[in-house]
Amino acid sequence: MSLLYTFFGWMVRELFYFFGNYGMAIIMFTIIIRGALIPLNIRSQKSMIKMQALSGKTAELQRKYGDDKQKYQEELMKLQQENGAMGGFSGCILPFIQLIILIPIYRVISGPLIYLSQVSTDNVQAMIDLATEEGLAEGLSRLTTQYHISLIEILQSNSDFLNECISKGYIAMGQLLDLRFFGMDLTKIPAWNPVKIMSDPRTYVPLLIFPVLVIAINVLSMKLSMILKPGYKEQKEAKEREKSNPARAGQAPNDQAEASMKVMMWMMPIIMVWTTFTLPAAMGLYWVVGGLMGIITQLATYFLFTKPYELKKLEMEQKKAMAFKKNADAGDGNAKKNGKKNSKKK
Repeated sequence: MSLLYTFFGWMVRELFYFFGNYGMAIIMFTIIIRGALIPLNIRSQKSMIKMQALSGKTAELQRKYGDDKQKYQEELMKLQQENGAMGGFSGCILPFIQLIILIPIYRVISGPLIYLSQVSTDNVQAMIDLATEEGLAEGLSRLTTQYHISLIEILQSNSDFLNECISKGYIAMGQLLDLRFFGMDLTKIPAWNPVKIMSDPRTYVPLLIFPVLVIAINVLSMKLSMILKPGYKEQKEAKEREKSNPARAGQAPNDQAEASMKVMMWMMPIIMVWTTFTLPAAMGLYWVVGGLMGIITQLATYFLFTKPYELKKLEMEQKKAMAFKKNADAGDGNAKKNGKKNSKKK
């Protein structure tokens, strides 16, 4: 994990020096990291299409094995493996990876002096100890080497302390970077408490844009993921049939896979909102950009893969319906001819 800390820190630092802006560095860093996950997202979408194509066989397995869930799962897994479809836990790989990379991202965002300014860990700890000795760190329980946002606040607001740290060689003047984005200090933590917001409205009111956007983007993304997924109409119709006929309960395709996906779909937004209100605003910016990229990916995979599959499926169903009608008409015609022949014989 330490390698990821170093690698992510290097990326953000290089992007910061290239753009000269912390917000732009976070945006481009998010685009790169989330962009690297797009192939996995596409693979997941293709697997969902394959799962939908197997919905008929899945329903047969449900009817065949009934209450024998273990046998059903064994046969379902076998069916998925034979057809290269992703099922169950595999469909949750993408959000799981997002959770894993969240740790080093959190470390980089909460420790900019180390990862952006390249102040040594020992010097950061020395400044924290000095601030504690001088009574400047009182009430800052989260002031640690890894999470030293409050130390930056002290350095920015107390010129005597900053000069003392410079004279002791703990930090150079050029290492205290401007971490603002459109006037918003991305080292500040968005507040939900009205009292704290009104204590410094110029700082905290603009930061509310991040949790608001995180919630809005996630709601939109969840809606799109339901509407744009393969077989959405069929599953919706199956659910309606279950409501009108309890005997059909549990026969909707991919119920278990859908349930596991719903858990992850709700888990990620909860984590996002929680981290937005407990971590620096840079984390909220990461979630916002990542969420927008997710929506773009959803739309792209729908028009590139899901929609062509749905159209091809509809075309095949129409051909089957026409063939069935043609055979039925032919049968009716033969029946009428036979009827006429029999009437003439009589």
